[in-house]
Amino acid sequence: MITGEVKNKVDKIWTDIWAGGISNPLTVIEQLTYLMFIRSLDEKELENESFENLTGEPMPKIFPQTEAGQNLRWSQFKEKDPRVIFETISQQVFPFIKNMNGEAKTAFSKYMDDAMFLMPTPQVLQKVITGLDELYEHDLTGRDMQGDLYEYMLGKLATAGQNGQFRTPRQIRELMVRLIAPTPDDMICDPACGTAGFLVSTAEYIRETYEAKMTAEQWQHFDKEAFSGFDTDRTMLRLSAMNLMLHSITNPHIDYKDSLSKQNEIASKYDVILANPPFKGTVDAESIHDNLKAVCSTKKTELLFIALFLRMLKKGGRCACIVPDGVLFGGSNAHKALRQELVENHQLQAVISMPSGVFKPYAGVSTAILLFTKTGAGGTDQVWFYDMKADGYSLDDKRNEITDNDIPDIIARFHNLENEVGRAKTEQSFFVAKQEIVDNDYDLSINRYKEAIYEQIEYDAPEVIMARLDELALDISAKMEELREMIG
Repeated sequence: MITGEVKNKVDKIWTDIWAGGISNPLTVIEQLTYLMFIRSLDEKELENESFENLTGEPMPKIFPQTEAGQNLRWSQFKEKDPRVIFETISQQVFPFIKNMNGEAKTAFSKYMDDAMFLMPTPQVLQKVITGLDELYEHDLTGRDMQGDLYEYMLGKLATAGQNGQFRTPRQIRELMVRLIAPTPDDMICDPACGTAGFLVSTAEYIRETYEAKMTAEQWQHFDKEAFSGFDTDRTMLRLSAMNLMLHSITNPHIDYKDSLSKQNEIASKYDVILANPPFKGTVDAESIHDNLKAVCSTKKTELLFIALFLRMLKKGGRCACIVPDGVLFGGSNAHKALRQELVENHQLQAVISMPSGVFKPYAGVSTAILLFTKTGAGGTDQVWFYDMKADGYSLDDKRNEITDNDIPDIIARFHNLENEVGRAKTEQSFFVAKQEIVDNDYDLSINRYKEAIYEQIEYDAPEVIMARLDELALDISAKMEELREMIG
């Protein structure tokens, strides 16, 4: 976790850019991302040069071995006059990184061709470069700190994007990853990746759990094939690619793709899908892939994405996804058909109801986490329900850290479901038999099954209450009399 001091330094850089006239937080993060990328290229080159000097083994070069090429390096221009720095980055470095899709191709550089350098003045640029340098040299030691810094910056995106996408809180992502428990051999995808938070959380989990025992083949898989993400917003693709690079995933498959459209033919490819797909809005019926409409005939994205997850998963593949509550109990034919598909044709394992403040300040919508396995042959005998009350943060717009937190309990219970058998429906978690779900029109809302405990309250007889009121009236009258005497 980054400290308050580091946050203050980031906030100062942010304020400098904001004072220069850039107020959109997405634009601020984009501009900082470009500068971090430019600096990271020089860092990589310095590492290669050091290795080359040490071993004598020639290493590939990122920057041209000419005076003009070397002038593009962060370490070469950062101490120069602000106007020279501004001109160097805007006129030379930026065109260079936008066209570096040769051998140095990365997921990030792939989406640089429509990037724009928007730093307002040489003075603001110099302040940002000095601030970033100070951060990297004194505070950002190691992969985790760089990733945490980027997480902190992404946390400043306090409004939903134009397609309804917004950042899933870290603790919710980590909960979902720990429930799914991915392995180093898995192919992992988020078909609506946004800033790639789920992929980052998955990578961190795999490192934390398996790092000491991963084989060379598994590390190669981790770096090159394990992680895939799709989005229709090129800004988000740039941010997600940078996020992954800062977490040492240099070759993820981050692609511009409308996941629901006929252009997406991916089927039975992934072992794990983790996602928080767009909730609001509909898509053009003509563009929707036919095999998604076959599962549920609708234009609602929150239903179509679940049908898509089922198609993209391998048999035996696992999914944890966030859905708005309407998916759980909606009465349309499409809603019912999708829920029936999950319960009858696959293995629906869990429905975790979340409090409505989890996504504040973006939205106040009530949501749930669905966990299921693609089987194509049923397997749902009973479904585990959990009523989450708290996620470790206040449920208002401020989302301050608090002590109440159900997340550790959810993880512990889910991985020991044999202990959940027999728990009453008045408790926070319980099983519901498949037949009961079928009898309730495949309703998956926890309130349909949770039983409330009513306490019987006994009141005194009316004549006793009346006598008590008479006593109070006499007492008040006596006190009033005393007050009048004191005034008189």
